Amino acid sequence: MENLSLFDEPEPAPRSPLAVRLHDLAARGIYFGTSSWRYPGWLGSVYTAERYFTRGRFSRKKFEAECLAEYAETFPAVCGDFTFYQFPSAAYWRRLFASAPPELRFALKVPEEITVRTWPTHERYGARGGSDNPAFLNAELFERMFAAPLESYAARIGVLIFEFGTFPQRAYNGVGPFVEDLARFLAALPRGWRYAVEVRNPEYLDPVYFDCLRALNVAHVFNAWTRMPELSEQIAIEQAYTADFLVARALLRQGRPYAAAVEKFQPYARVQEPNPGAREALKALAGRAADRRKSAFVFVNNRFEGNAPGTIEAIVE
Repeated sequence: MENLSLFDEPEPAPRSPLAVRLHDLAARGIYFGTSSWRYPGWLGSVYTAERYFTRGRFSRKKFEAECLAEYAETFPAVCGDFTFYQFPSAAYWRRLFASAPPELRFALKVPEEITVRTWPTHERYGARGGSDNPAFLNAELFERMFAAPLESYAARIGVLIFEFGTFPQRAYNGVGPFVEDLARFLAALPRGWRYAVEVRNPEYLDPVYFDCLRALNVAHVFNAWTRMPELSEQIAIEQAYTADFLVARALLRQGRPYAAAVEKFQPYARVQEPNPGAREALKALAGRAADRRKSAFVFVNNRFEGNAPGTIEAIVE
């Protein structure tokens, strides 16, 4: 080892044009990434199959455990949707952050234990389906079970996202009562993190909601989703820019249920249904952030057009 020179070290693999462009944007604070990353449909584009061979064959287990490092060679940020369904253990956090280079920025969805008011009547929720959630908007639980275990990795986390599903009228009689609860919760959260709120009730895009977020420098998540206004409509609301950073998530085409998008697009190997209007809206958001020297976190889901990397490539080029 002592006799090795710099010339003995292997040459790093050249970055793709997309990777160069995305990392140049990240250097300016504009982070593009995908929602999750473990998709075999991206083999041959984002991923190199041979990196995950074991005994001459592709190993799905090796791929899922190690592909985040290769993902980061192209993308500077990733949205961790998996955290919505549980409070990860300390051991899980160690493995996750050890599997990626330190420059990769994470957006993490806060567990639904905090953001669901009434548990859905779905088999996944078992006996608690249909019952009220006693941990809804519990700031102490959030800090103890989610924020505190992440403290050692704070420099690698771009934003924490509170995603609220569609509230029925019986849960909140309009945006006002929801904002009252939300304001108390946000005010009780530990400082030092970027927070963002994503709502799925179109009628909540109201000045009282935006004022609540602005008072605490919390970002509204501009989201493309089945029952939300188009991104082009959301970005035209000047009051929606509530923080000194921007967050956007392109999830579903308006009017399309999640299950229908999964059936139509999997295994997510190629863009099947371009959405020019939404692409222009995401491009405009990134441009606005750059012009104002703000950070922006823009995430695209496979269920949006069929292949999130292809959508991002079309936007940045």
